[in-house]
Amino acid sequence: MDRRTAKSIFFRLCGYVFSYWYLFVPAVVFTLLSNQLSLLGPMYSGEAIDALSAAAGVDFDTVWVNAVRMIACYVASAILSYVLSVIMIHMGQKIVYTMRRQLFEKLTSLPVGYFDTHPTGDIISHISYDIDTVNASLSHDLVQIMTSIYTVVGSLIFMWNVSKPLIAVFVITIPISLIFTRYRSRKVRPLFHTRSKKLGELNGYAEEMLSGCRSIQAYSREEEISSRFNRRNTDSMDAYYKADYHACIMGPSMSFINNLSISLVMMLGGILYMYSQTGVVKASSIFFITLGGVAKFIQYSRKFAGPINEFANILSELQSAFSAAERIFKVLDEQPEVADREDAATLENTRGEVAFKDVEFGYTPDKTILNGIDFTALSGKTVAIVGPTGAGKTTIINLLMRFYDVSSGSIEVDGRESRDYTRSSLRKAYTMVLQDTWLFKGTIFENIAYGREGATLEEVKAAARAARIDRYIESLPDGYDTVLTDDGVNISKGQRQLITIARAMIANSQMLILDEATSNVDSRTEIKIQEAMNELMQGRTCFVIAHRLSTIQNADLILVLQDGRITEQGNHEELLAQKGFYSTLYNSQFS
Repeated sequence: MDRRTAKSIFFRLCGYVFSYWYLFVPAVVFTLLSNQLSLLGPMYSGEAIDALSAAAGVDFDTVWVNAVRMIACYVASAILSYVLSVIMIHMGQKIVYTMRRQLFEKLTSLPVGYFDTHPTGDIISHISYDIDTVNASLSHDLVQIMTSIYTVVGSLIFMWNVSKPLIAVFVITIPISLIFTRYRSRKVRPLFHTRSKKLGELNGYAEEMLSGCRSIQAYSREEEISSRFNRRNTDSMDAYYKADYHACIMGPSMSFINNLSISLVMMLGGILYMYSQTGVVKASSIFFITLGGVAKFIQYSRKFAGPINEFANILSELQSAFSAAERIFKVLDEQPEVADREDAATLENTRGEVAFKDVEFGYTPDKTILNGIDFTALSGKTVAIVGPTGAGKTTIINLLMRFYDVSSGSIEVDGRESRDYTRSSLRKAYTMVLQDTWLFKGTIFENIAYGREGATLEEVKAAARAARIDRYIESLPDGYDTVLTDDGVNISKGQRQLITIARAMIANSQMLILDEATSNVDSRTEIKIQEAMNELMQGRTCFVIAHRLSTIQNADLILVLQDGRITEQGNHEELLAQKGFYSTLYNSQFS
């Protein structure tokens, strides 16, 4: 992270802080009051010492009055500091809430391609670890910085009033501190960036492996997976160690410089006091100082040096926070899906006629996946897409849904280019039932009703009956109010598939996309589901990605896709008669 980037991140974070000015302004006021009271303490302490060491005798009244004043200042300062901390924690939580909301909303607006190229665990790391790191800095370090600035300036003013010659000590030590801090921060900043990156990679791998734990155990690959995790864990810990090791050098070094300055103050102050007592230095001289003055100056010098010493530790935390903020802002600055055209129409009353016209597409400019795809899906007809793995079947579905836009050529829906419609209305015109089911934590009713906003219980029950899942749901103790855990792991895979099919049925879209929707159920259930699916498909334009050719024999049009090109097309009988790839594939499944 270069200096310009760090400056940009700082101002963006300030924007979040200033958006809650009604909390920030009182925080600043409490900071000023708390530190001002804290700075008055040494002054009263010094006056009490002068009263104790007065040549005319001890003035106990003055001692007690200043002692009470000193205690009152410190108590009031502590109370204000507590209130200040509460305010800053409250403001920090508001900022974190805002950042998390913006980050999640941004993620939902990003194209599918972003999630294809970024590990899920790394994305989750942004929402959790990175934002928590920023929060720790905003709620704690920001208070420390404000306090430190006021304390340093205030202490310097008080020291100037006490003894100007003693300030000469800091003319030497402060530049040394600043030069050292600047030098170390340049070394440490990239290390914290690497630390955040390595943690994201670790989270991404852990999320990926945990989601596939059954396959890992089935193939007895636990040791290998653990070994890979340990390598990434080691890389992460090494990054942590390097960042923290180089950062922790700053604290002791700054402490040494500050203790050196205090030692020099005590030595020089003692010499000036002795000469002031012997009369060599006159009371009117700027070199004159009392015992109380020396005590005051030493206390103020400690207050002056303390924040500088703390700043070294704060700087390490800020480096970590800035690295985390950089990762957050990088996501927030990602380009969302290309906006709809200004004159984009809303797709309504869909007939469901879809035409691919000389479509070419590649996920990256250097590699084309689809070449010259031409076909027409007539309204209410079924188009099946078959072919080997990697032929481009899923890519066609991605283009239908406009998860990606074509590189050249066009896709028309009801005679109009799909990019002339709003994405929202285009996607609502389709219903997808994928091989990989997705259910969220909620009731069965909520999961089925997700297919259409405002669906009633009777409509949900009708969809469940059509999907042949109603008897199972009603046999559960809570029926449609049964709560599914994350991704529905508390029910079987086949039942999850049936619920997603019921969700598709209630959506009532004119166009369907089916990715071998019955492949995860047993043969008996498959027959029932196929009957329900045939009913669902009546009068709708359907795109079916088929792996088992027995499910698509009645399709109106079958496309054979190989290496991104349509090599054969026609109905089942026509393709068998051609004795090409489809015929070979069909015979291999049923021979």
